[in-house]
Amino acid sequence: MDTSGDGRRATGDGRRATGDGRGGSVLFAARSAIALYRLLDLLPVFAGDARVSRVFTLVPGSDFGVDALAAVERVGARSVPWDEACRDTYDLIVTASPKGELHLLRGPRVLLPHGAGFGKTFHGEGSADAPSGLDPEYLMPHGGPPPALHALAHPGQIDRLAALSPRAAARAAVVGDPTLERILSSLPLRESFRAALGTGARRLIVLASTWGGESLLRRRPDLPFELAARLPQDAYQLGLIVHPNEWSRTGEFELSERLAPALDAGMVLARPYEDWASVLVAADALITDHGSTALYYAAALDGPVLAAYDGGDELIPGSPMAELLAHAPHLGRAEELEMALESYRVGTGRYAAASAFLPPASEQGSALERLRLELYRLIGLSPPVAPVTVRLLPIPAPPSRTPSAFAVRVRLDGDETHVERFPGHVDAPAHHLAAEYGVAGERQSQSAALLYRRTDRATAAAYSVGWTVDGWISHVLDSYPGCRTAGVVLSPVHCVARVRSGSLVSVRIEPPRENGRIVHSDPAAVLSAMHARPAGVSRVTCVIGGRRYEAHLSPATADEAGRIL
Repeated sequence: MDTSGDGRRATGDGRRATGDGRGGSVLFAARSAIALYRLLDLLPVFAGDARVSRVFTLVPGSDFGVDALAAVERVGARSVPWDEACRDTYDLIVTASPKGELHLLRGPRVLLPHGAGFGKTFHGEGSADAPSGLDPEYLMPHGGPPPALHALAHPGQIDRLAALSPRAAARAAVVGDPTLERILSSLPLRESFRAALGTGARRLIVLASTWGGESLLRRRPDLPFELAARLPQDAYQLGLIVHPNEWSRTGEFELSERLAPALDAGMVLARPYEDWASVLVAADALITDHGSTALYYAAALDGPVLAAYDGGDELIPGSPMAELLAHAPHLGRAEELEMALESYRVGTGRYAAASAFLPPASEQGSALERLRLELYRLIGLSPPVAPVTVRLLPIPAPPSRTPSAFAVRVRLDGDETHVERFPGHVDAPAHHLAAEYGVAGERQSQSAALLYRRTDRATAAAYSVGWTVDGWISHVLDSYPGCRTAGVVLSPVHCVARVRSGSLVSVRIEPPRENGRIVHSDPAAVLSAMHARPAGVSRVTCVIGGRRYEAHLSPATADEAGRIL
């Protein structure tokens, strides 16, 4: 390590760290957004230690470096230009990709994986058929030394590395996976995540797309909307996790435009940093290509995993991801989803993930502690006394858009009214169109047989004009000749509505109870059931999302009719 004339080492931010073991400089070198996110998961290792200075730099040369430092800027961390980073000497350099001219940096280098399972190879770069992340050509560029520490998640990965390069494997150590431990530690927040997403009791089906020509979005770009058009809105919610490289390649605007039909149907598009893992924790099932996200889901939740990968040159045979896809049901067409979910065998995913991560029962939960011991050893400092705290995942952002109109299918079965709602922009046979007034466009409002509004759309203002419930319903029926039923959603269990030929009715909804919980559905779906039944009935048994909801109808009171919206 280079030293200055006064015996003190230079740090990356221009300051001096004492050479007597009382301080250390750490450079986090990221080549892409995904590599940066893995490095950010490592930060708790140095939390609370004023002896350690932390600085980031962008390793040039990647096609996916556009968004690489955006997360660093959001958290207010300091970054230095690559040229400056190459001039200084650091006590430790931490990376999550072996690619790039890392040999120009001065200081002991630590390499973390930026995925799970080392399941891909990219032909045309590096050694032929070598797993990305374990390629000796990148681990030891120009015949130089391997990293001072190559941190891995499973003993089998050292064996794979040793088969490629015994020299590189000599510097490797099994520490576990910090990202998986964030996911496992955040499992108790699953209900909070689902509440933030507005999932309720619906099944959250998440699609995971890696990057490149063999990814789900490249090969099957229409699958998200095909599922959105096929799945009833009150039974299912869709989510999508897109690899950060694809976010960088495409850009947020272009990606959102390409996915607009599915987003308009209420699909959740997880943000590439942290949000993706929160959505994964909330999921009930995963549809995946050959990207490693599925291994995290399998290890943490062991829910159904469906394969949407049709083969190619990138997936390495015998890798954990290849084993998972080989035993997971294949999803061909969107209409085969329910059948594929039913054919999934419990334990398939966890069995495959066991060869990618340390066994949860014996070793899981201490990856950061093990990493801290290794990193402080390399820096030459004693670790802090306080234990490392795993940072829980954040609450995910809700869907950016929700359907404002629904194509409603109704089936009458004795005294039961079965309701299935689909996005209003889907071209499918339906009993009627239901639209949310003030949210849906005028064209859909003019075409709707059922118009409804929600009281929570109102905002306080110094000057305002407010409808009464009765006044608004009468106004809508007068203004929209095609509307046969108008209603107001007052609460999750209370609506007031009127069929054009009838009188004002109070609708009280009795939600089902399941395992000590009360399960609410969208009251607007109950209004669709009421709309389909003859006027004058006193009770409607609605089947929505596979659950029975009893709706009790009675003449609206003066207080209900006069309530201000």
